Amino acid sequence: MTPGKAHGSEITPKFHPELTPPLAELEAQERRLVFPRFTHDDAWALGCLLVEMARERQAPVAIDIHRSGQQLFHAALPGSTPDNDAWIARKRRVVERYGSASYIVGARFRAKGTTFEDSSRLDPDTYAAHGGSFPINVEGAGVIGSVTVSGLPQLEDHRMVVEALERFLEKQ
Repeated sequence: MTPGKAHGSEITPKFHPELTPPLAELEAQERRLVFPRFTHDDAWALGCLLVEMARERQAPVAIDIHRSGQQLFHAALPGSTPDNDAWIARKRRVVERYGSASYIVGARFRAKGTTFEDSSRLDPDTYAAHGGSFPINVEGAGVIGSVTVSGLPQLEDHRMVVEALERFLEKQ
């Protein structure tokens, strides 16, 4: 992030290409993190796991889980702001439109030598291809929703969601 600017007040958070995992690794995460089913109870359990992880790390995040257009879980931890909810909505819309993690969508544009903002022809006030929103992909059904975290730098948001999904799916 730019010094003196809050995460939510930037249009494009500072990007560090040297920290970005290879696109193939990111896409492998999506192929691996598939649910056998996803119920209201699963949304609650996954959301609570993310809250627990965020509290352990004192992460000032907001957390959101949507399925089929319905919000099933939302939490705003201390230090999060209304801007985080706006980022959640923008990142979630990228997942809904592309059927892929918001961070991966941004990485695909960068791999082509451009940016999502410059080349997607979508309103950046409505869509944000920044890390933190991941598709809820169910075997046999495809992408049915998303789980989103906002409040950390984009790669950390993405990693927190991936870690929670890995932990959750280990128990399935």
